[in-house]
Amino acid sequence: MTRRIVRTITQLTAAALFAFLIIFFLDRNFRLLPNAVHEYMPQHHHGQVVTDITITQCSKINLLSSCKLDPESWHRVEKNLYLGKAWVSSAYLHVQRKKEEELTATDKVVIGVTVSRQDPTTGTKDKSAEKWEARPFGLWVLRSSKPTASDSKKAVTAVDVLFGDDAVEARNGWQFQNTPLLLDAGTDTPTAHITIRQGNQIEPVKPQPRVKDNGKFKIMQLADLHLSTGVGHCRDAVPDEYRGGPCLADLRTLDFVTKLLDEEKPDLVVLSGDQVNGDTAPDAQSAIFKYAQLLIEHKVPYISIFGNHDDEGALSRATQMALIEQLPYSLSVAGPDDIDGVGNYYIEVLAQGTSKHSALTIYMLDSHSYSPDERQWSGYDWIKKNQIDWFRQTSDSLKKKHKEYTHIHMDLAFIHIPLPEYRNAENPRVGELREGVTAPKYNSGFRDALVEQGIVMVSCGHDHANEYCMLSSNEETKKPELWMCYGGGVGFGGYGGYGGYVRRVRFFDIDMNEARITTYKRLEYGDTEARIDKQIIVDGGSVRPPPEQVQ
Repeated sequence: MTRRIVRTITQLTAAALFAFLIIFFLDRNFRLLPNAVHEYMPQHHHGQVVTDITITQCSKINLLSSCKLDPESWHRVEKNLYLGKAWVSSAYLHVQRKKEEELTATDKVVIGVTVSRQDPTTGTKDKSAEKWEARPFGLWVLRSSKPTASDSKKAVTAVDVLFGDDAVEARNGWQFQNTPLLLDAGTDTPTAHITIRQGNQIEPVKPQPRVKDNGKFKIMQLADLHLSTGVGHCRDAVPDEYRGGPCLADLRTLDFVTKLLDEEKPDLVVLSGDQVNGDTAPDAQSAIFKYAQLLIEHKVPYISIFGNHDDEGALSRATQMALIEQLPYSLSVAGPDDIDGVGNYYIEVLAQGTSKHSALTIYMLDSHSYSPDERQWSGYDWIKKNQIDWFRQTSDSLKKKHKEYTHIHMDLAFIHIPLPEYRNAENPRVGELREGVTAPKYNSGFRDALVEQGIVMVSCGHDHANEYCMLSSNEETKKPELWMCYGGGVGFGGYGGYGGYVRRVRFFDIDMNEARITTYKRLEYGDTEARIDKQIIVDGGSVRPPPEQVQ
């Protein structure tokens, strides 16, 4: 009896599977199922498919021209293809989209996009039924009226624009058009490139940071990349040429970062603000994708906060973070909505092996931009009380769980603008103080909160030519309490100077076997192989003074 039941279940399962495969095949090729059923099939696109693409151009001196189309039918990509650099002209990309179930018999689905001066089929033997359709500025669109076109992996489901000869695509499943749109723009305007997604959105890879089996974990801090839309121009470069030619800021910056990624092989990259150089980055997205694509290519997880220049262009902090959150290997998050700033969060680095216990906690806080009260507290903004409250509450809530770790758990923090305590010149430091510390004039007490919660190290950026680590001790007992470090400016798009500052990158080499943190810097020019100012700042989980202070 049991054998008969098992045989019957097996036969029914096989029959159901066979029927599903038949239905799947027929629906994929002939769209026989009604929309209500088709929506649950694997090939269905759950978002929208693109049915047409075009470009409009308008002029300030031609009052009859318009860069607007019917908003009920067309979605305009809100990026002026001239980036506002043309005296009188503007141009915009427009996309027509529909949900798959809303398509009619007369609709066509875009299955190909390219940019060319002539019909893409010229000189080929292409005899397909679909024909490339010309659009303005060398844009060509291939559309299909086949009932199954919307199910095809070729169906275009999203369209965007990126800018610059060095532009790259960082999102999974997107295809970047290397040939730029044929705009009548001058040489000062970064080229505009179409990028498309075909098929369904692919979920980005989000690896969990973990201490290696040997107990080591290395953090690479990239402070002040100052990337542009386009290649950018070097400022205060040492030397002022690069590889026998002119110094192109972003090329040189990213070459330096690539070299160190290859040589140091960090386990995590921390971007501590001013990744984007506001004045020279009218399209922040294009600048962000340049560093992101590099880190994705190296398969290194990364976390980021904002500086005072990141959101000086068209994209707000919130919009940028929403974009960054969706990128592969990015572990950045916007953080709570009910506290000041965007990018207040923490990540856990798990212990080696398959352990689920946290070995390291890394806090990221938004230090904002410019003072909200220039009259009383001129200069830069400060970390707000509700951020400090959130930090304390979060840290307290994690302590019990962290005690389950069999070794010594450690906590670190990163911000962009230095704390007021960085100004204490009498404190011992390792590394150079070259420029005035542009910390906020109002002290909100975050340094004391860090010490209270057992943070052993905080590192910032902002002042490019400062690259020291300073020991902050208890005023009464003189006990070392906190290391306050600068990353040192990396990007050639930001200022240097101050006696020939050489760009550099700070590393934190962490040994969880000894609860030890060693930090050092690598230079872009000069002694590029040396580990500059190498020192142990934490040992046995405790803040350690510089060697000359050790008794």
